[in-house]
Amino acid sequence: MRWTDRVGWLGGAVYDFGVEREWLARPTGWALWGTDVSLLYREIRALGDLPDGAAVLDVPCGGGVTLRGMRPGVRYVAADLSPAMLGRTRRRAARLGRRIEAVEADIVRLPFPDAEFDVCLCFNGLHCLPDPAAAVHELARCLKPGGRLVGDTIVRQAGPRQDVAISLFRRAGLFGAGGTVAGLERWLEDAGLRVDRLEVSGAVAHFTATR
Repeated sequence: MRWTDRVGWLGGAVYDFGVEREWLARPTGWALWGTDVSLLYREIRALGDLPDGAAVLDVPCGGGVTLRGMRPGVRYVAADLSPAMLGRTRRRAARLGRRIEAVEADIVRLPFPDAEFDVCLCFNGLHCLPDPAAAVHELARCLKPGGRLVGDTIVRQAGPRQDVAISLFRRAGLFGAGGTVAGLERWLEDAGLRVDRLEVSGAVAHFTATR
């Protein structure tokens, strides 16, 4: 069973409700992961600097929360294994009056040519996957030369409390193999990316890497 099937419509709705509301996400992120969630929203706001015509792939797109940071002239492609989450992204785009492309796809087998995108986004996804290194490789393949991979992931060894939470999520089938900060850096470098930024807040590692 896919992790998206386990999460289901209700789980996706609850996650989306929380991440949409920074005032709610801040205390939740601190309580569960010891992290400053404002770093995520800062990264989303920075997407507003992308020029018109830039091509962005967001995978897993979840409910499309990153859309709120982008200008209308950016080409936005949402990819996710979950039809329910793609539906939420389409509805968000409709509310914003945005045209998007939405594709049901596996992050380790993306249906896009090499060097298709200027930016690939991967927020809150790698820790859910059985093979996150393969996912990073696939995202790197889709980047144009000079393109950037931007995202975050929950990592082990941030503290006993966080490691217990990770273990519980893994037992529930919601998290995959995961990794450490050092492991994340290795995934990025092995995919041929230059690590420009690796910022750790609690059990969440934020990264930017360039092809």
